[in-house]
Amino acid sequence: MNHLPVLLVIAHGSRDPRHAATVQALVRRAGALRPGLRVETAFLDFNLPSVTGVLDRLAAEGVRDVVALPLLLTRAFHAKADVPAVLRQAPAPLRIRQAEVLGPSSLLIAAVERRLYEAGLAPGDKSATGVVLASAGSTDPEAIAVIAETARELRRTGWCSVRPAFASASLPPTEDAVRALRAEPGVRRVAVAPYVIAPGRLPDRIAAGAAEADVLADVLGPSPELARLLLARYDGAARAAERVAAAAV
Repeated sequence: MNHLPVLLVIAHGSRDPRHAATVQALVRRAGALRPGLRVETAFLDFNLPSVTGVLDRLAAEGVRDVVALPLLLTRAFHAKADVPAVLRQAPAPLRIRQAEVLGPSSLLIAAVERRLYEAGLAPGDKSATGVVLASAGSTDPEAIAVIAETARELRRTGWCSVRPAFASASLPPTEDAVRALRAEPGVRRVAVAPYVIAPGRLPDRIAAGAAEADVLADVLGPSPELARLLLARYDGAARAAERVAAAAV
């Protein structure tokens, strides 16, 4: 019998069918990297299965240990409030450990660069290319600070300049960041890198704001780096749970 904690990946959900399809593709990729691990997917809103539905099913099957991983790039409202609230509704036999959100991580930087190269850029283009790191946006200062630091980390890999931008709730919007980069000395081309996991309304807004850019990369999606990051966050939470259990003995 497999006694490993189940990995429950919790995505936000969207009315856009591309969102759920992309999340499922990412989860399948992560599962393929760890064949002995049971991986489940659930959504906070719009899509099925719901988080409570999956937790009820796992409890009915006799599962006892779950690592719940928020499929989020920053620790904003959903990670701080929505996910813990829904996990508190889990049936009593389940022991749930909430993993850290995905960002920040060097694997995310690598995934962003992969998408930029897939969009037509090459490592040799870095010194003359400005990049707009365009995220969904948040009103949470901690999340905004993480996006700004991620932009700085991406800049340190050799890009001419990197500016953060936001599709909602924060400034600047993507189009303003594109124009600002265009005016910077040394920037001969501008690329927009969506710092979002799956397609949807806000990623579409990022794409619309990239109209004046030279290059628009794809969303992070089921990139190998993101799949590896899911497993790294799972491992971190599982090890923490083991340390707590050992200390209690």
